[in-house]
Amino acid sequence: MKGKSVILIYVACTLILLVGFGGWAIAQRAPAGEPIKLGAVLPLADITGAQAAKAMRLAVKEINLKGGVLGRPLEVIVMDDEMKPATGATALDRLATVDKVDVFIGGMASGVHLGQIPTLKKHAKVTVWIGAASHKCEEAVGPDIDWYFHIHPWDYLQGESYREGWTAINKKYPHVKIDNWFVAYEEGAFGTASYKMSLDLYKDWIKIKGESFKSALLGGGDYRAVLRHAKEANPDVFLWLGYEADAMGFAVQAKEIGYVPPLFIGSPPGWPPGFGKSPLSEAVTLYGMWAPAIKEVSDVSKHFWEAYIKEYKEEPITYFCPLGYANVYVVTEAIKRAGTIEKAALISALKKTEYKSPMGEIITFSPSKIIKNQGIRKQKIIQYQGGEQQVIWPFEFATATLKYPFPSWERR
Repeated sequence: MKGKSVILIYVACTLILLVGFGGWAIAQRAPAGEPIKLGAVLPLADITGAQAAKAMRLAVKEINLKGGVLGRPLEVIVMDDEMKPATGATALDRLATVDKVDVFIGGMASGVHLGQIPTLKKHAKVTVWIGAASHKCEEAVGPDIDWYFHIHPWDYLQGESYREGWTAINKKYPHVKIDNWFVAYEEGAFGTASYKMSLDLYKDWIKIKGESFKSALLGGGDYRAVLRHAKEANPDVFLWLGYEADAMGFAVQAKEIGYVPPLFIGSPPGWPPGFGKSPLSEAVTLYGMWAPAIKEVSDVSKHFWEAYIKEYKEEPITYFCPLGYANVYVVTEAIKRAGTIEKAALISALKKTEYKSPMGEIITFSPSKIIKNQGIRKQKIIQYQGGEQQVIWPFEFATATLKYPFPSWERR
């Protein structure tokens, strides 16, 4: 009996030593010293901002588990812009002066970003922005800024990619008609600028009629008038430009008035949780930089998808989620290349970015119409089918073919 006790004590001591050594080894691998700080500003009440913030924190966790950046821990400080330009600008000021962040990241709404750009210029920190599609923001940044990097396509770049995509779809499937469009656009900077851009960009391609509405995100939510006018116009394509908060309202109210266009397209930056579970989602077409189905053709997207679900017990449902993840990795890989967070060296390293992103594309930077450092230049055409978002175009990423025409609401 005494011998058995000695053996048990020996085993217990060995386990304690192993656990202690394991903890010591982990501590040794953990980064030490002052953190490198990324300051993010996002609309946390919107699904785009909420999931982008979570994805940023996931990326930071992964990076720190691998030793951090330059041997230092990485930290992301996220602030809420509340979809208000003044609040977004104040958040940047606080991040710069109180939190003393090294790099600005984040962003979603164009209207908010327009109000932030003077503050960005005041602090002149390296900025890698994933949001804001309006070319008005690009004009406000101007051609002389070398520290500003923009990942999301500008509205005219998106517009060019939509034209390319629908032309390709029409060529492959001639029965898909795309000659006449009705565009319902939210009355803020995002919707208005996108609509006006479309009028100019597509004047030699399609006929467009449009009307503004007040987004539910900003106190609106009654779309019946604009939907009735669209129904009277009888276009080949109905497109609404708004936010997540408008998605279900457009579907419910279109059904209510019996409006069934051949193509029903929504173009918010993000879609509400559970939208795909509603029968009203079937064959709704959308634009985006990513869909969950891309995990079937991209190893990076598959890793991101699985890691995010493991971490948060929810599925990514907006492309701003992988964008937020990519935002952190683009910056940290540049810091590693530079070997420092010194501004000039970091700018030079960011210009050499070749990041294989979970959106499928390799992110690089080159000049656009105005700014020096533009990243992704295309969106994807996607459609809800059987409750899932399927990629329709580009064909190299396609996971399904277009369901056309849009089925009546009663057949769902």
